Amino acid sequence: MDFLFICHFLLALLLSPGSFADLEKQRVDSGLEIYKKLFEVKRKDQMNALKNLIELNDVNQQYKIIDIMLKGLFKVLEDSRAVLIAADVPPDGPFPQDEKIKDAYSHVVENTAFFGDVVLRFPKIVHHYFDRNSNWNSLIRWGIGFCNLTGVFEQGPHSQVLGLMAQELGISEKSPDYRNPFKTDHSEVRWQKTIKASSELWCAWVGVIQSDE
Repeated sequence: MDFLFICHFLLALLLSPGSFADLEKQRVDSGLEIYKKLFEVKRKDQMNALKNLIELNDVNQQYKIIDIMLKGLFKVLEDSRAVLIAADVPPDGPFPQDEKIKDAYSHVVENTAFFGDVVLRFPKIVHHYFDRNSNWNSLIRWGIGFCNLTGVFEQGPHSQVLGLMAQELGISEKSPDYRNPFKTDHSEVRWQKTIKASSELWCAWVGVIQSDE
């Protein structure tokens, strides 16, 4: 599949979001339940994007795409966090009604979940970029904490993604039985081959430079 097409597709995904008290709670709960259904639709789109990325079967292109995608994802996450903090929106509070705040809320929830999908399926590539960026580490810690309190991830097929992601990234301590369900020996071998090829290319390039001196 075309490299630019996948890049544009991934980036588009990152930006897509009794008493009076009893009545208010019912309205809020209804808003959250509606959002959960929309979230399921978004997750299907994200899974399709990941499938396309996996089927590239080209580590070098996967590196390039994930690099671009992570930069876009964390920019969206940073901007959305600023909106939610400025509006003093608690993750376990009433579901937001303002459109701008709803967009920020959905961007945080959806992009945090998507980042979890990517890090679990491409751990070596993500660690290559993520581990050297303290700002991204701070942002995803905040994102995981926010998402854990929303109620969106309490049940269903996405209930484990936050915990698995936190353990894979070293944000939380790994449980004795932790296992990345998507990590395979085949992907590890392919990673080692890529590292070897890159090292050989670097050595060859250095040799050319030195011979010219």
